[in-house]
Amino acid sequence: MLSRAPMNDFVYDPPPGAPDVIHRDSHLLLVDKPAGLLSVPGRGAHMADCLLARVQAAFPEALLVHRLDLDTSGVMVFALTRAAQRHLGLQFERRHVRKVYVARVRGHVVEKTGTVALPLIVDWPNRPRQKVDFDAGKPAETTWRVVRREADATRLRLFPKTGRSHQLRVHMKEIGHPILGDPLYASGAALTAADRLQLHAESLRLRHPDGGVGMSFSAPCPF
Repeated sequence: MLSRAPMNDFVYDPPPGAPDVIHRDSHLLLVDKPAGLLSVPGRGAHMADCLLARVQAAFPEALLVHRLDLDTSGVMVFALTRAAQRHLGLQFERRHVRKVYVARVRGHVVEKTGTVALPLIVDWPNRPRQKVDFDAGKPAETTWRVVRREADATRLRLFPKTGRSHQLRVHMKEIGHPILGDPLYASGAALTAADRLQLHAESLRLRHPDGGVGMSFSAPCPF
């Protein structure tokens, strides 16, 4: 799993085992990605182990459609044909896919619902971190809803309208409620409150590439 050491001392130690298959047909494969496993290979042989490689070991025809952060768990879809990959890619590009995440954040979020609209750009000196930039950033929007309030945290459902890198993590930090266990954007008690990033891709709704029927897939939240 992810080391909590400083970024310079990061050790990639992904969890073992094949991913749980949520759904498979002749066009689609959906799996539950564990936290601590890269979606695609990183730089160097020591970062070659990833979800894509593990999926292709069992399903050689599987093709990448989208990614989840190393630290994030949950539903990922792979295409099993080139036509399905193109179809799904357009759905993501045109924001026709509905994504729902579960997160636990630091502190009590007072309002029941809300929306964060802050443009994001890569923080080049501090890659892979992202940052808010009103001049050069790309539009990013997240709607959230309180599920319940805990002793020192709040459980939320997050509904990203856009799909910027680290969008949910930065947006929660910017409203004063960083996601617990986030090694990039949390510090102090927010970082040490959990042994992993408390962010999970709970469900994904898309249109099937063969016929366009709407389908929803989900994976239970592990925290």
